[in-house]
Amino acid sequence: MEQIIGQSTQTAKTTAQGGPLVKEGSQATFMQDVIETSRSVPVLVHFWANKYDPCKKLAPVLEKIVTAARGRVKLVKIDIEANRSLVMQLLQMGLPLQSVPLVAAFWQGHIVDLFQGNLPENQVKTFVENLLKTTGGGVLPATERLSEAETALADGNPDIAIELYSSVLEEEPENTKAWGGLVRAFLATNDETAATEALANVPEKIAQHSDITSARTALELKKESYAAAKALEGVRSRVAANPNDFEARCELATALNATNKREEAADELLYIIRADRHWKDDAAKQQLLRFFEAWGHSDPATIAARRRLSALLFS
Repeated sequence: MEQIIGQSTQTAKTTAQGGPLVKEGSQATFMQDVIETSRSVPVLVHFWANKYDPCKKLAPVLEKIVTAARGRVKLVKIDIEANRSLVMQLLQMGLPLQSVPLVAAFWQGHIVDLFQGNLPENQVKTFVENLLKTTGGGVLPATERLSEAETALADGNPDIAIELYSSVLEEEPENTKAWGGLVRAFLATNDETAATEALANVPEKIAQHSDITSARTALELKKESYAAAKALEGVRSRVAANPNDFEARCELATALNATNKREEAADELLYIIRADRHWKDDAAKQQLLRFFEAWGHSDPATIAARRRLSALLFS
């Protein structure tokens, strides 16, 4: 790669690595901006041409993601029309610059990954995240905060989770996990009004994503559960008096879910399914599926109950 440019390696190393995150590059600066800089931080090189609309559309997406990465990756933009000699040399080295936009990821002076075309923002973000993992750069700051928020919520600190989810949404307003987590965090503080407002503010584009529909179901179950939770002992007595009072068992499952006793709630519905699989047009199964959606499909209670449900349905 060092033959691309007639500038010495020693001169290139004199450039401070803490420079701009996004910059215009050229043949004259390629060694410094890309090769030498990539020895300490991954560098994305966006090869573009002003006459192609896909290049214009991809540019702001790349800049947004690189800026949000806060120095964990840098971006250099190369106009192929203004740097034909560089492009010819890169073509001879096998870089497929016949079609742009093309983004090449450099690390330690070498290309480690690339993509062509105007990819959606979420795919570009995944590309950058995979690059950071490959190069030992960790994860994007927003992804890191998302993980911290999920941990805070699981540890019973919803107020901290709310702050973290909100900060992610400031940078990524279409992050479905952050929206879903924010709603759940509000529910954990028993603030249904805030949860409802959050759902109302979800961008229409992602409103039907599973993270959002799951949070919406959790809110619906929360509203349904108050009366059932108050009547918990009475419902328990009805079930004890008549184990086959399936209506009472359904109410008991809802009440148990309201008190976060997920395994017990699933037990009640699975009892009904085992005894009468099609009771009230599969009402017990449908309620259990709502629980799964509200709890999250990776929740341990969901995984365990789904396994038992499958054994009943396919035995």
